[in-house]
Order: sequence, then structure tokens, then C-alpha cells
Amino acid sequence: MRSRLATRSARLVLAAAVVTALAATTACGPEDPSETGAAAPSTSTSSSASASASTEGTESGESSDGKGETEAPAGDKGDSASGDKSGYGQSCGTNDLDFTVTWEAQPISHYLVTAKAKSGITCYLDINTPSVSFGSGTDGVASPVGQGGEDPIKLSGSSVAYAGINVKTTEGEGGKQFENVIIATSEDDPNPAEVELPDAPTVDKPIVTNWSTKRDEVIPRIV
Repeated sequence: MRSRLATRSARLVLAAAVVTALAATTACGPEDPSETGAAAPSTSTSSSASASASTEGTESGESSDGKGETEAPAGDKGDSASGDKSGYGQSCGTNDLDFTVTWEAQPISHYLVTAKAKSGITCYLDINTPSVSFGSGTDGVASPVGQGGEDPIKLSGSSVAYAGINVKTTEGEGGKQFENVIIATSEDDPNPAEVELPDAPTVDKPIVTNWSTKRDEVIPRIV
């Protein structure tokens, strides 16, 4: 009788031990994602993808509000912002103009200076009288006689301005010969033009008229 009771007790103890072991295994097994951290890699991958998308958006020029609109850097607006206004409204410098000098025999012999704006230039002759001289000496500087004159004269495209030069206003054989005349829009212009004359006249006490758009107003006369 005692042997049967002992055997039964041993079986009950063994069964209890097995149940306890199974319970422990179930509680700590890999099926519980909260214990093993199985969901963590998914969260990390999502964060990396978001960071990568944010970086790519920034590099492609998207604004921080995600609208994808960008603004050009300051100073890179091109000519469209201000428009191309080169030469507009400026005073004519000598290097803005092309000059020609021709000999006019009638009604009084003189040299006719024609000034025309270079291609693409629009400017104004706002100094009425050109600076004209022969050689580097002060005795070769032409004196203004105040004839003609419009102030200012706009030069652009095919429009021209004229001035007249009388190279010798004295009697006799005095004077020096010159093959070129120096022309500038003002006395202090740093870039005077040296223009070849159609011949080599004798120059002595020369005179020059004002600029005008009418050729008959620039025939130089001593008043």
C-alpha cells in the first residue's frame, strides 16, 4: 500500500515540474516581440528612410515647407530683373561715337565733322561744343564761335550731329600743316579720337562751331 502511494506522489511531483517548465518556456519564448525587440529594426528603417528623403529634398532645392519651390540666389537674377539699359540716358563719351571729317567747299570752305553713335549705343551730346585741336600745342586748339547748337542732342542708330571747323583764320603764310585732327566731346575726356583729315591743311588759329543736327548751321564764320 505504501509503495503505491509513494509511486503516485512521485508522478504528481514530476507532472508539476513539467508544467512549471512549460510555463517558464512560454513566458520567455521568442514569440513575444516586446521581449525580443523584433519590431525595433522596422522603426529604425523607417526613420532612416525619412531622413534620406529629407536630405534628398534639400539637395534638390526643395524649400522646408515641402512645396518644392526654390528661390534663385541673390545676384543671380539675370538681366530680366532690371532690363538691358546699356547706354540709355548717358552722356556721350568720345569712345561712344564714330567720327568722320569731310572737306566742304561751299558756301565757305571748311571741314565738316559728323558724329554718330556706335552700334547699340544711345547717348546725349549734353556739352554743346566739341573739343577740337591740332597737335599737342595750345596754339592748335580750336576756339568756339558759338554758331549752331542744340542742347542736348540725342544720338542713336542713324541720327547724327555736325560741327564745322575752319582751320585757318589768319592771313599770310603762317601756320603748321597737320594730317589729323583730335576730337573729343569735352576738354577733360580721357579718350579723345584722332581722325585723319582728307588732306594736310595749314592750321593757324582754328575755330569750331557748336554741335547741330542741321548742316547749314555749322558753317564756321568769324563774328
